[in-house]
Amino acid sequence: MALVLHGLKNKNAFKALITAEYSGVKVEFAENFEMGVSNKTPEFVKMNPIGKVPVLLTPDGTVFESNAIARYVSHLKEDNPLNGSSLIEYAQIEQWIDFASFEVDAHVLTWFRPRIGRADYIKPVEEAAIASLKRALEALNTHLASTTYLVGHSVTLADIILTCNLLVGFTQVMTKSFTAEFPHVERYFWTMVNQPNVHKVIGEVKQTLSIPPIQSAKKPAQPKESAKSKAKDEPKKEVKKVEKEAPKPKEEVEEEEEAPKPKPKNPLDLLPPSKMVLDDWKRLYSNTKTNFREVAIKGFWDMYDPEGYSLWFCDYKYNEENTVSFVTLNKVSGFLQRMDLARKYAFGKMLVIGSDPPYKVKGLWLFRGQEIPKFVVDEVYDMELYDWSKVDISNEEQKERANQMIEDQEPFEGEALLDAKCFK
Repeated sequence: MALVLHGLKNKNAFKALITAEYSGVKVEFAENFEMGVSNKTPEFVKMNPIGKVPVLLTPDGTVFESNAIARYVSHLKEDNPLNGSSLIEYAQIEQWIDFASFEVDAHVLTWFRPRIGRADYIKPVEEAAIASLKRALEALNTHLASTTYLVGHSVTLADIILTCNLLVGFTQVMTKSFTAEFPHVERYFWTMVNQPNVHKVIGEVKQTLSIPPIQSAKKPAQPKESAKSKAKDEPKKEVKKVEKEAPKPKEEVEEEEEAPKPKPKNPLDLLPPSKMVLDDWKRLYSNTKTNFREVAIKGFWDMYDPEGYSLWFCDYKYNEENTVSFVTLNKVSGFLQRMDLARKYAFGKMLVIGSDPPYKVKGLWLFRGQEIPKFVVDEVYDMELYDWSKVDISNEEQKERANQMIEDQEPFEGEALLDAKCFK
């Protein structure tokens, strides 16, 4: 019997599904589940007496509560790294799961639910929730300043549950101006949602641009009360006047329900055709195993179109922070994952330099067009962590530096390479 998950495809279900991906466990969604109908049936109430979702049906019985379901799935794999490699790691994972539930999820939902009419809006309650959430994110930001993941050196169950709880915050109420105060939390979140096992479940994630307007602040009962009082105390003419004005909301609804305008094309697709075919260069780079200078580097400059493309050096602004090798490498990997939206228009090399900390991070990027694409600057927050300078290809020294970066030449600028990563 397969594991069957009853409920909606939301952050609570994602916890189990992502855990299943990491654990090699198959979890199926219940077919034709309808919230408010399926969870009211006698069969469902037997699985969870209070009718909440999600609920996991297993060969040995049922499990409800999203964290408990994720724990169950993780323990189906023996010695699962998601559960830590020692007793203290297991305890720390449990600690961060509680933190994710009580210090993050609870405050995010207290902020979000009244905004969409799921609870009464009370301004002091919202202000208290935001203050508590900021306090939690400050603590999380401090912890993540020196580590990539919550516990140990790889993803654990705590990371999965915290990421799912942060998902509502980032996509619904926590705008860029809000999260900018917590750069390590930002880096952590975008690194996690771009992990293949996570991305497979939740898909593309976009940070919200605004906080939802207050829905529950509207007072639907007032018009009925005022109509009754006017009917008793005022002449019939006034009642007619109210009746005439009543259709106005319909006009507003009709305006809101207008069909969305077609999505505009990427501006880079509107540029004049280029003689350089980016995929041809990427193929040449990948397939050249020997005589790299003579074949790949020469081939690059033969293909390069300075009118259709531009080359850029980048240097990480905060190299003094790069004191731990695996944290530095994960930082670069996260950056490359977030650059995925530009894969059609870019090629990049990132070098992590030095045999001892602090490590230097430098890169070379090829972009379609004469400037760094605006959508990349807007969407990839890492861009602001680097100083960018355009390569002057008429300058032989800069051109040779670009060659060395494409080639992963070592030593580079007199130092050993810790690692070299390619975006293609």
